[in-house]
Amino acid sequence: MHFWQIIDILFLHFILSCLFERVGSPTLLFYMEDIKKKITELADSIGVQYAVEIVDIELAGSSRKPLIRVFIDKEGGVTLEDCAQFSRALSALFDVEDPIPTSYTLEVSSPGLDRPLKVMRDFGRSVGKLARIITRERVEDQNVFTGRIAGAKGNIVTLSVDDREIEIPFDQISKARLEIELK
Repeated sequence: MHFWQIIDILFLHFILSCLFERVGSPTLLFYMEDIKKKITELADSIGVQYAVEIVDIELAGSSRKPLIRVFIDKEGGVTLEDCAQFSRALSALFDVEDPIPTSYTLEVSSPGLDRPLKVMRDFGRSVGKLARIITRERVEDQNVFTGRIAGAKGNIVTLSVDDREIEIPFDQISKARLEIELK
């Protein structure tokens, strides 16, 4: 039986379990998280060799032909050649480790100028840059902020907005990304 046939069976089992209100069966989501974790470990090992940071990994596409997107970055930004070298090395490692035993498409790229900010380290690295932050709950009577990242310490992101600094608890941030600045 092929890997994706097993996935299809697990997915069908999950749907049937939901229909009959049974709890405790493994779900496709948990399995995909395991695959993403393995891909992340492999990408991190290659990242160390090429002095790049793994910013994010996305799994998309269908179960029969998944799409793996790996976003890398480094001090001073990544070049097309950095992406190509990293992609070749990661693909070779995938051939050996076989985290997805079917054909797949691998894309390696920079997170872009308007990169998402997902972990505290992203905010710390982006001090001085313009960002847009959306919070889960209101902070100082609003949920959407656009300003310069003034700091990121502990669990607090400090944003400079209109000549004042606003402290936003990291756990209240639902979405954040850098804004593109035209000079």
